Amino acid sequence: MLTRRDKNGTALLQGTLDLLILRTLLFGSNHGQGIARAIQEQSEDVLLVDHGALYPALDRLETRGWTSAKWGVSSNNRKARFYTLTSKGRKQLVKETSQWRKVAAAIGRVLGPESAEEA
Repeated sequence: MLTRRDKNGTALLQGTLDLLILRTLLFGSNHGQGIARAIQEQSEDVLLVDHGALYPALDRLETRGWTSAKWGVSSNNRKARFYTLTSKGRKQLVKETSQWRKVAAAIGRVLGPESAEEA
């Protein structure tokens, strides 16, 4: 996953992409490009999902039973795999979201309040 600010790539905490995919699928099934687009739009173009990271993540989530996939036709009339969040995936989403919020809060405490000089 890349950020708009750092086109060379940014190391994200392991599992972040998985969490973002699960969250995106909470709103309904989608194909890979649709998932990538939703993450980009929801992050206001800060997060760009590289297909080299997206499809291995989708395979990993399906292998773990957190998503299921079946073939269908996309809105532009192309054959695509549509991914759906499973009940096991919903439970994992709750767990991962809680853990991520704890980590984000801890990092925020370490960084301290943003000063006018840093902005």
